[in-house]
Amino acid sequence: MSSGCGRTFLEAMGNSACCEGLAKPQKHKKFKICICGGTGSIGQQLCLLMAMDPFVKEISIYDLDIAMVPAAGVAEDLSHLEFPCAVKAYTHGRDARPVNDLPKECLAGCSLVLIPAGVPRKPGQDRKDLVQINGNIAKSIVEACAANCPDAILGLIVNPINSVVPAMAALYEKKGLDPTKIVGVTTIDSVRANKFVHEMTGHPIEKINVPVIGGQSGKSILPIFSADKVAAKIPEYQRKELDLRIQEAGAEIVKAKNGKGSATLSMAYAGSLLGHAVLAGLAGKRTTTCAFVKSNITDLPYFASQVTFGVKGVEKVHTLPIRHGYEQERLQEVIELLEEDIQVGLDYAQATQLA
Repeated sequence: MSSGCGRTFLEAMGNSACCEGLAKPQKHKKFKICICGGTGSIGQQLCLLMAMDPFVKEISIYDLDIAMVPAAGVAEDLSHLEFPCAVKAYTHGRDARPVNDLPKECLAGCSLVLIPAGVPRKPGQDRKDLVQINGNIAKSIVEACAANCPDAILGLIVNPINSVVPAMAALYEKKGLDPTKIVGVTTIDSVRANKFVHEMTGHPIEKINVPVIGGQSGKSILPIFSADKVAAKIPEYQRKELDLRIQEAGAEIVKAKNGKGSATLSMAYAGSLLGHAVLAGLAGKRTTTCAFVKSNITDLPYFASQVTFGVKGVEKVHTLPIRHGYEQERLQEVIELLEEDIQVGLDYAQATQLA
């Protein structure tokens, strides 16, 4: 007899304040997905959560053959879960190119590809150097997706998202593909904002939904507390403190892990919320969550805001929520920071192209 533990988890996902309109488990369309970097510290947790998602019928787990944990081992582990989705593993060498060397069946037929990949930023490392390194990693996967599943939504968890997403979207556009298929995963900031407001107020967390706009690093992150009925009642000085805490939340985890890790569990959870929202939309249940995408809601070509996913992917990028007080001042700071980050990504894209 099934324990039903997965159903409890899925009910929790359905109640998440971060994604409006999430579908409850029932008869619906199911999809094949791929998780690239699926054996890493974020990737394994993301594989687990997506394997429990009612919209997933098959997961391809892809990683390099030099990974500490073999992809085949992660796939075998997940295959023992009491959920109906199939799980398959794919690998290749470090010097191989996915577009040429990754078996086509890994990505073929995928509707969603989640990419928790890349290396963390080292102390003192120039952002442009990191974009070059992680941009190359993302590009190798993105060009394989362009060749094998060009209609799939690509959810990027690749640091720095503010630059890598514009770079990959611009490369997709140069290839003649839809740049809105490239989506930066920023749900982690909404998850944190909702949790911190819940802790401060004691209100039910499912009643809290703080939109977080801008970018996905440091001061480019802007939670709009005034747009949530619960958070708006918090005194402004405390909202400013929460704003700063969300900007630096990743450092809290690094410190607590004594420098031996970063946000992995929470990031995987946030990635699964984005993944679930995308799949729910594709299945016909229009779902809204925050994401970093190409848009025209500001003077910048890319911006994180509330996005509604539908049967074709990004259906609507919502206008910015009304800001009050210090939030309007912070928005100007966000735009200035993002403009520079986005340009770094566009410069990368200008200097290269997809195979």
